Amino acid sequence: MPSIDILALFYEQGSKLWGGRFVGSMDPVMEKFSASIGYDQRLWDADIRGSKAYVKALQKAELVSEEETELILRGLDTIAGEWAAGDFEIKRGDEDIHTAIERRLKELIGDVSGKLHTGRSRNDQQVVTDMRLWLRDAVSTLKTDIMQLISTMVERAAVEIDVLFPGYTHMQRAQPIRWSHWILSHAVALTRDAERLQEIHRRVNVLPLGSGAIAGNPFNIDRELLRKELSFDAISINSMDATGQRDFVAEFLFWASLCLTHLSKMSEDLILYSTKEFSFVSLPDAYSTGSSLMPQKKNADSLELIRSKAGRAFGRCAGLLMTLKGLPSTYNRDLQEDKEGMFDCYDTVHAVLQVATGVMSTLMIHPKVMERVLSPDMLATDLAYYLVRKGVPFREAHGCSGKAVLLAESKNIPLNQLTVEDLRKVSPLFDNDVSAVWNYAGSVEQYSATGGTSKSSVTAQIQHLRDWLKTYKN
Repeated sequence: MPSIDILALFYEQGSKLWGGRFVGSMDPVMEKFSASIGYDQRLWDADIRGSKAYVKALQKAELVSEEETELILRGLDTIAGEWAAGDFEIKRGDEDIHTAIERRLKELIGDVSGKLHTGRSRNDQQVVTDMRLWLRDAVSTLKTDIMQLISTMVERAAVEIDVLFPGYTHMQRAQPIRWSHWILSHAVALTRDAERLQEIHRRVNVLPLGSGAIAGNPFNIDRELLRKELSFDAISINSMDATGQRDFVAEFLFWASLCLTHLSKMSEDLILYSTKEFSFVSLPDAYSTGSSLMPQKKNADSLELIRSKAGRAFGRCAGLLMTLKGLPSTYNRDLQEDKEGMFDCYDTVHAVLQVATGVMSTLMIHPKVMERVLSPDMLATDLAYYLVRKGVPFREAHGCSGKAVLLAESKNIPLNQLTVEDLRKVSPLFDNDVSAVWNYAGSVEQYSATGGTSKSSVTAQIQHLRDWLKTYKN
């Protein structure tokens, strides 16, 4: 049997963080298949921050000297500068961001770099600590984005508070409402998204570093020091859970799906309102495109793209949940699938919120068109309320109003053109004062209870949301 040069074979894998047990070279297809450096390089800043904190903990545990700590910190600062300047060179064998940075650190400072990984696993460093640091920053950016959109909508509602337009249910004209009431309905949904985002931030901001691969850290590492250095709110209490759970990513992906679903709903309304058939609103050219064939077309592509992104985010969320569902405890390589979805959903929501803010700040409305399409049949409920105010039970009043609608249809006239004599055939309680019903502004003003569409109620909603924005900001 020919002899095997173990050292020669080991050389092929010796540069890997896990290479000591392996011999021979990895199949290039497998190497490319398993590498994540193509996308997890976005974690470079988080990885360096985590490593700088960890070397300080190593020094406190007397595992590295003060001189070695300073050497490692300077090397990490140099690497951070290279990344920031776009000069960092990714080399073959850099399977992930942690490997790439540790390889470069060795090139800069030599073998002392190997001490940085003492007691630490990629499971608790590059995989979850880096992700939590990155996502924490991402959540803060999205918080700013969503606050800007809500603020834009609230202030627009305040300016256009006197504009009336038709409200719809089942895509049929229902009752007259204020345009601002419609705007605020979507703003309120976004406040719930913002509050959920704040809750996610709290659960993201838990330190896993110091958990090792599965069993914990054996070197008396001060995790409280790590927590303070990295500005985490809390420390994970179980090393197996810390390295193996991805609740915080799944929750973020669900949040992105729901937030984009709300924005998709708003976009669908605006797409309809911007059609020639409605003509309630017009999008500026900055958020529209044309047709390559039909010169007259002005398409609401910004809104259509926002509408499409909800499906994209939901696909990422469902994909990760299906990955998590079949896994055993602690870290498995399947979890490499967590990062692309996280990055993609952040990029998507970040862009959508900015575009939505641009649309809502530049959208042109056509109040005369909105008011012109208000029709008397939309006041049929008010006709029932007229009878209710004269003591008729609502169910009976509803039936009388319905008969009045049928009578108007049989005569082929608008509801408000029925005479008092016509209405008395439906109920003897109708009198000349019924003429006050046929007033759209008056109809809107009767809904003065909290949450309604009267001017006083909408004004209260605006003030409530302004107060909410101040509270949420802090």
